[in-house]
Amino acid sequence: MTTLAGSAALRRYSRHLLIPEVGLAGQEKLSRARVLVIGAGGLGSPVLAYLAAAGIGRLIVLDDDAVDETNLQRQILYDTADVGAPKAHRAAERLRALNPQIAIDALATRFEAGNARELVRLADVVVDGSDTFATRYLVNDACVLERKPDVHGAIFRFDGQLSIFGAPGGPCYRCVYPEAPPEHLVPSCAEGGVLGVLAGIVGSFQASEALKLVLGIGTPLVGRLLLVDALDARVREVRIARDPACPLCGDAPSIRDVGTVPERAAAERTVADADLDAYDALVADGAILLDVREAHERALGEVPGAVAIPATALEARLHELDTARTYVVACRVGAKSAWAAERLKEAGFGKVYHLRDGLLALAARDAAFDLF
Repeated sequence: MTTLAGSAALRRYSRHLLIPEVGLAGQEKLSRARVLVIGAGGLGSPVLAYLAAAGIGRLIVLDDDAVDETNLQRQILYDTADVGAPKAHRAAERLRALNPQIAIDALATRFEAGNARELVRLADVVVDGSDTFATRYLVNDACVLERKPDVHGAIFRFDGQLSIFGAPGGPCYRCVYPEAPPEHLVPSCAEGGVLGVLAGIVGSFQASEALKLVLGIGTPLVGRLLLVDALDARVREVRIARDPACPLCGDAPSIRDVGTVPERAAAERTVADADLDAYDALVADGAILLDVREAHERALGEVPGAVAIPATALEARLHELDTARTYVVACRVGAKSAWAAERLKEAGFGKVYHLRDGLLALAARDAAFDLF
């Protein structure tokens, strides 16, 4: 007895029904499936659109962010009128319009240790479209502990990667990344940029892997890391294996619950953060703003009165700075500048501060700073 509601549903999914590996039985599986998509942004947008169109019975959309104008270059679920609206709710509206035959749960909340396992339990498959290492570890850990597959994806500039973590016998995210890399080595999309269409490429791959898992067909990306190079139009595969010594999925696991994120270089920082109020006080007292953005970033907006030395050139140009002066080090969002501030401290600069949340926070408060 089919659970698909009559001829309208059969007509909608007719191109699936013609595929021998899917057919009516497969479409039934899709209609009964529950998929949690964490992040309704660059990756989440194509994932959600294709899973909704495919007829996944229940989609859980989780994102605590609001639509920003800078999102529109790649986050295809939204348009200009959506700026300022909660992503989860606006995405749900679009998906219901795309396919009114499925259920959509919109959760405008953050995925965090307190709710991670409960949320993962709601789903058969989890798709990770998050953009921070802390969240990726959290998604991975919750999925492994709850025995749910984690369809991982990540993008930066022209490069993307995806895999399935936490599947039986396969590796987890910690097996591949036992330690979080230093912040200055992995700037976010907000700081380093991303080719908009790459989100569609990697997100579509993630949607395909999620559908394969639900249908039980093909060869899923378990034990394989797919690397996408959009600049040279190349896709290659790297074999990855479960680590017997992994503290989460290894032979003698020590991690029994979520919330344990591997240490990263930033955790050892000795430089104090300065919020905007502290920054104002420091500048009033004679501090110098050191802008460590690269030249192509500064082309999008200069900071009046700042000393500009790119982070990549800092080592070679330390002699241009005065060790007796006070410096507030800043970049676009605060990742590279954290590393640069530490480097100044190590080089003997005694009065060094780091502008928390970066120059974008300063620009949001002060119209004189026209940054993008």
